Amino acid sequence: MKKLALDVGDKTIGVAVSDPMLITAQGITTIERVGIRKDTGKVLELIKEHDCDTVVIGLPKKLDGTDSIQTEKVYEFKTRLENKLKGSGMGHIKLVYQDERLTTVMAEKVLIEADVSRSKRKKVIDKQAAVLILQSYLDTL
Repeated sequence: MKKLALDVGDKTIGVAVSDPMLITAQGITTIERVGIRKDTGKVLELIKEHDCDTVVIGLPKKLDGTDSIQTEKVYEFKTRLENKLKGSGMGHIKLVYQDERLTTVMAEKVLIEADVSRSKRKKVIDKQAAVLILQSYLDTL
């Protein structure tokens, strides 16, 4: 089964999905944040649509490995997503964290090297960060 990855931010959530053989990650969408209920509902729809058994959530630690304010927000998002999964009979879906330190920086570098304009980079940066989070996870399997 496929894996889904999330790069959870305050304004958007970048989303990537693996191929069925768990070799590569592809960015699929960016969810505009509107509220945690609707946001987690959209994630549930994507899990079903792409037939995923695992959600990999990027964990934004500080460079020294300690938690940041954003880390706490991601912990809360995971808890809410976990509760929503259980409530919809999808409690078997595995939720795991993946260190995401510097993924946004790396994503920006990839997009700059691909000659993507600044305005377009802004629209796809979170999706590209989710790809890097998922690819990092897949490489450890």
